[in-house]
Amino acid sequence: MMLLLLAGLSAGGYYAYQRTKPTDGEGGPPGMGPGGPRPGAAAGGPSGGRRFGGEPRVGSALAVRTDLPVHLSALGTVTAIESVVVRSRVEGELQSLHFTEGQRVKKGDLLAQIDPRAFEVELAQGQAAKARNQALLVNAKEDLARYETLLAQDSIAAQQVSNQRSLVRQYEAAVLADDATIANAQLSLKYARITAPISGRVGLRQATPGNIVRTSDTNGLLTLTQEAPISVVFALPEPQLAQVRSAIARGGLPVEARDRENRTVLATGTLRILDNQIDVATGTVKAKAIFANDDGALFPNQFVNVRLRVDTLAGVTVVPVTAIQRGASGPFVYVIGEDRKAVMRPVKVGVLEGEQQQVTDGLQPGERVVTDGVDRLREGDTVKLDDAPPGGRAGRGDGRPGGAAGGKGGERSGGERRAAPAAP
Repeated sequence: MMLLLLAGLSAGGYYAYQRTKPTDGEGGPPGMGPGGPRPGAAAGGPSGGRRFGGEPRVGSALAVRTDLPVHLSALGTVTAIESVVVRSRVEGELQSLHFTEGQRVKKGDLLAQIDPRAFEVELAQGQAAKARNQALLVNAKEDLARYETLLAQDSIAAQQVSNQRSLVRQYEAAVLADDATIANAQLSLKYARITAPISGRVGLRQATPGNIVRTSDTNGLLTLTQEAPISVVFALPEPQLAQVRSAIARGGLPVEARDRENRTVLATGTLRILDNQIDVATGTVKAKAIFANDDGALFPNQFVNVRLRVDTLAGVTVVPVTAIQRGASGPFVYVIGEDRKAVMRPVKVGVLEGEQQQVTDGLQPGERVVTDGVDRLREGDTVKLDDAPPGGRAGRGDGRPGGAAGGKGGERSGGERRAAPAAP
């Protein structure tokens, strides 16, 4: 039994060895099949690869000379120039409302009416009291005239004449008090008609007819907000203050209000006002821009992104921001020469505006720089340009750029033939 077991193990091991041993050509260099290279495998590995010494593909762009606008960005809040909480100045029953919620009203339009009957009664009482005191005053003046005549004849005592004069002055003061009472009643009648103090849009009402309104009500009757024109308040950093002030002195500073995603321009206005002091806690100064807002694109207390143009740099060298690399010695770019060799060159950068970076030194307009694929580059590498014109690429043996003779099945757009799959 032991001999039979050993014989079975030997046969199984030989069978497994025959199934797994490599054939001719296997285990050799990549791209080698039985008897030689596999079809479609290029010597040196996959096309454009760096692992087996191929030329790396990179994206590139030309440095250009152009005018570069300089913008500042900030976060702002839309603020109404005028906003009023309309309250009643007198107490009484709310008789009627003369507006609808959301309506646009003009200054002086009737908004609400307080029951005026109590104030009309006060006015009538004041007028009656004045008429009574006026009659008493006339009588007292006539008595004074008679007393003065009798005093001249030495028929009455001087004390009696003095008392009559005091009585006349008393009635005159009573008439003045009645005038004040009448004016107060008339003012209450005027306050019973609640009119719009400003032009704007009416908010949600806080009371309905039939309620008793009081002067101490905190919510008031309604809120009236001006929407056109409207302002945007934002903060600017202290280092930019001098630049902004000089731009305002040149005739105003255009401001754009953008949506929350900073993609759509909602309105365009002008920077008009800077605060009179810098906030020491944040190192910023508040600014206010005015917008016409005729279309109502801006809404009070809305969050917006603010973008203002403070200057324009004329005739500067500009490259895409992706071309600028950072190293231990500072910023640098890879410049591609006529021989398609990438050379690392240190540069000095200036203003960054969106995707455009100003280069102040180290690069001339018209030079080509690498913008994509920098991680595959080394100093002096010969590169292939993804964005080069087809005529500038080397032919593939048939006189045509990027195509095989008669081949269409693997062609890409622009005449470049898709490379055959490399060997595993």
